Amino acid sequence: MNAAAVGLSHSPLIGRNDPAPEVLAAVAEAVEGARSFVRAYDPELVVLYAPDHYNGFFYKEMPPFCLATAAHAVGDFGSAAGTLSVDTEAATALARGVLDHGVDLTVSARMTVDHGFVQPLEALFGGIDKVPVVPVFVNGVATPLGPVGRIRALGTAVGQAAAGLDRRVLFLGSGGLSHDPPVPVLDGAPPRVADALIEGHPPTPEQRARSEERVVRAGREYAAGSTRMIPINPAWDNLVLDVFESGRLADVDSWTVEWMGAEGGGSAHEVRTWIAAFASLAATGGYRMSSRFYAPVPEWIAGFAVATAEPV
Repeated sequence: MNAAAVGLSHSPLIGRNDPAPEVLAAVAEAVEGARSFVRAYDPELVVLYAPDHYNGFFYKEMPPFCLATAAHAVGDFGSAAGTLSVDTEAATALARGVLDHGVDLTVSARMTVDHGFVQPLEALFGGIDKVPVVPVFVNGVATPLGPVGRIRALGTAVGQAAAGLDRRVLFLGSGGLSHDPPVPVLDGAPPRVADALIEGHPPTPEQRARSEERVVRAGREYAAGSTRMIPINPAWDNLVLDVFESGRLADVDSWTVEWMGAEGGGSAHEVRTWIAAFASLAATGGYRMSSRFYAPVPEWIAGFAVATAEPV
């Protein structure tokens, strides 16, 4: 088996509330570097770890992680809508392998995904139907959140299972790093909001538009400094990247839910997708990080990072 990994931040505010031209150019250069890395590697399968933002998973049933044998995208924040090119045979084989390696795994035969899955596919491949993919949802928002070590165990089991596919596999983590966007929480929510978070009623186009405009407005306020959201934390972000670059992935087992939230904000747990991706790569052998980019981008409410890694 041949393997590689990419970690890529996402933000619904890209293209809607952009930073200064020089920052935008630096991000574009880093993403183009990752795109070139992926083109050169030419993966036959992408295992995509990404979170959800209450578009596909709700408190009625909220697994810590879930692998899809089929998936469609809702098209939020201008991202593509439609069917992802899920490799059902590979997804089924990976699910069996993960379970055989002792990790309890939920499987979805009709997963709904949002921009967290779609943006990396658009950025690196030009669309949601350009490459065979196995989507893996990793909860990074809905509490209670499980131990971080279980995410490393998930990634390790997926990597071990993928070794049996005899294909060029790219493990792709989407999300993070530090950010604290205005995500609704169930605890203390008004009845109407609580019902939506539990039952997952699809919003009307008007409701979705209003919700997205609130996020855009929050991004502008955040960039202007007029907000109570937790600031982007470059020191913490680079500590996280150092762990991935050094290969000391076992360090994440000591990370607590509370520490991650305090240091990186309410949605810092999207870093779990990177943990899974790098653990999958590490399960196939030693690796080296071949590129690393980081910039705090308050306009996107994100510590924005791009990294690529390949076997030693």
